[in-house]
Amino acid sequence: MSERAAAIAPGSLRAPVMITAFEGWNDAGDAASACLEQLREAWSAQPLAELDPEGYYDFQVTRPTVRLLEGVTRIIDWPTTRLTACRLPDAPSDVILVHGIEPNFRWRAFCTELLDLATEWQVSTVIGLGALLADVPHTRPVQVTGSAQDVATARKWGVSGSKYEGPTGIAGVFQDACIQVGIPAVSFWASVPHYVSQAPSPKATLALLHRVEEVLDVEVPLGALPEQADEWETEVSQIAAEDEEISEYIRTLEQREEVDEPLRPASGESIAAEFERYLRRRGPRPGGR
Repeated sequence: MSERAAAIAPGSLRAPVMITAFEGWNDAGDAASACLEQLREAWSAQPLAELDPEGYYDFQVTRPTVRLLEGVTRIIDWPTTRLTACRLPDAPSDVILVHGIEPNFRWRAFCTELLDLATEWQVSTVIGLGALLADVPHTRPVQVTGSAQDVATARKWGVSGSKYEGPTGIAGVFQDACIQVGIPAVSFWASVPHYVSQAPSPKATLALLHRVEEVLDVEVPLGALPEQADEWETEVSQIAAEDEEISEYIRTLEQREEVDEPLRPASGESIAAEFERYLRRRGPRPGGR
């Protein structure tokens, strides 16, 4: 059973959009979970609910942690999934963030519990965020693939469909569960270069935040992520330059990407539409600029 926070009452959020990220298999380079952490801090998220972890986790695999409170009291933090709420007065909808760890057991019951909360809070749309390891070069824009409940929605959000078939994680299972009960759901997956998979991966996190910005049609606070992404790419390039074998491998990936995924020129209409959306999100600047 989930435990509820009393500060926010069901029905008090405006057509909330639920954004999910799950640590583990679904979160290469911690890119998706870092995205939610950025949103939670930037939007002053308030506790909403958390799932009782007892039936979902193997605590020998995903262990609880101990921390000291004021250097004296020992506090146990149990691994679980937590929901927080963000009120966005300048956006069409408020936001519910779902940040958790991929469960070890009872995935269908886990999804059912999240769906019950989504229904109770009248969630209008679910955005699932994830990141995967891929044969992509760090020097190119981050490839973001995904899926939606229908072709029209996929086109609306510019989702370039993934052709992946094989094992899936809780992110894919929960998206399917949402669609089965009629809640619109779209997912975005950032591709993280497998040769630099350790966290953090700010360039991938930034790419996911841009997708969230597009769907919500509101400015998403990016903090220091743009600078961190540039520094990350520069650092990886410097390390790669010291190893000829790695440098050659990256050049191979760049050439293959140019052949397999050629850049498609944007039309004048699409450029104008995107610029208008950008101006709406960013709003007026001091001095009218």
